[in-house]
Amino acid sequence: MAILTPSRPPRSSGRKRDRGQASLADTASGWLSHPMADAVLVLVPTMILLALGSLMVWSASTVFAYRQFDDAFYFMERHLVFMAVAIACGWVASRVPTETLRSWAWVIYAVAGLLLVLTFTPLGYGVGGNKNWLNFGGPGQMLRLQPAELAKLALIVWGSAVLANKRKLLDQPKHLIIPFMPFALGLVGLVVLQKDLGTAIILGALMIAVLWCVGAPWRVLGGMLGLVVVGAGVLVTFNQSRIERILGFLDPTSDPTGINHQMTQALYGLATGGWLGVGLGRSRQKWGSLAEAHTDYVLAIIGEELGLFGTLLVLALFVLLAWGGVRIALRSSTFFGRLLASGITTWLVLQALVNVMVVLGLLPVLGVPLPFLSYGGSALLANVVAVGILVACAREEPDAKAWLRRRAKAKGPRRRLSAILPGRRP
Repeated sequence: MAILTPSRPPRSSGRKRDRGQASLADTASGWLSHPMADAVLVLVPTMILLALGSLMVWSASTVFAYRQFDDAFYFMERHLVFMAVAIACGWVASRVPTETLRSWAWVIYAVAGLLLVLTFTPLGYGVGGNKNWLNFGGPGQMLRLQPAELAKLALIVWGSAVLANKRKLLDQPKHLIIPFMPFALGLVGLVVLQKDLGTAIILGALMIAVLWCVGAPWRVLGGMLGLVVVGAGVLVTFNQSRIERILGFLDPTSDPTGINHQMTQALYGLATGGWLGVGLGRSRQKWGSLAEAHTDYVLAIIGEELGLFGTLLVLALFVLLAWGGVRIALRSSTFFGRLLASGITTWLVLQALVNVMVVLGLLPVLGVPLPFLSYGGSALLANVVAVGILVACAREEPDAKAWLRRRAKAKGPRRRLSAILPGRRP
């Protein structure tokens, strides 16, 4: 009689699947736990936005460039040069220790202030009624600079350093305000004198954002917000053009060929794009209906040519960049690093949000470019250097520093060239 033994239960196919196929959540969690994940989270969306921006600047500017300069690639060629310089500067910024930036904060502030002052000298010239550019000449007038764009980054770096140096005294409102507020308002005032209200509002918002990041009480933040609102109201009241913009914004159906022309054409472009767009290079608005198509209103061309899918892709990339910036700020090992990462992230996301809302007709026209996507060398340089500083902050996270140290040790010291050449003694 055979001995009956309990048969083994059949192997579960589910277990094999569990071993062979890791869940998406586990994979993502494992990847995000890598020490350099935060640096990648800001670098990847930035590089995609830069690539998309180059493509859309080319598409949006060809008609205008051909009409003005008899060269359809005029703006595209310049944009690529600006981007190459910006990426090189951004790489350098990513390798500069944040403590070095902190020690140079007042110098950075002074340089930004000096460049703003120079716009009131013969080097300065105006565009669209705003005297906010410096012209240093160069081949094809390439050496032009908009100091206000660099002032945004300078305000964040300098403000973070000043407040970090007074960290133990920040529970007293006077140390929150002095010297931060007077010197920050100095930069804002110079931009106001240039008649660039949009940039002045962004700078004012950054002042409030930096104070919010250090935990300023609501009465201080409320006072700052009230000051910005009152100042903007006064500047609008005494400028007829700005009053017309506000009135046009309040009644979008009025004067569709005048004050509301830009907003109306931008909405037409977004509406005709549909889900997938009319196709790359096939925009109708860039043929003269929408001025500034390659600068402040490049999102309208994206929506028209790439559709809702392209527009949502841009928004998703900014959300990813914001997420990476917040992670860097939370994981930074120094108070200065946290303020720096928070301020830069707030700036890039806030400016993108303002530009999107203007294009959608949810805000009056402010003349604020879309980071990484709009044409403009100064803005592109400031934005990419800001991301480089974010990467520098990510590299100084405790886990990232340990990982980079282990990696450098594993590579070992570099051998001298003479040691590997035949006939030479090491």
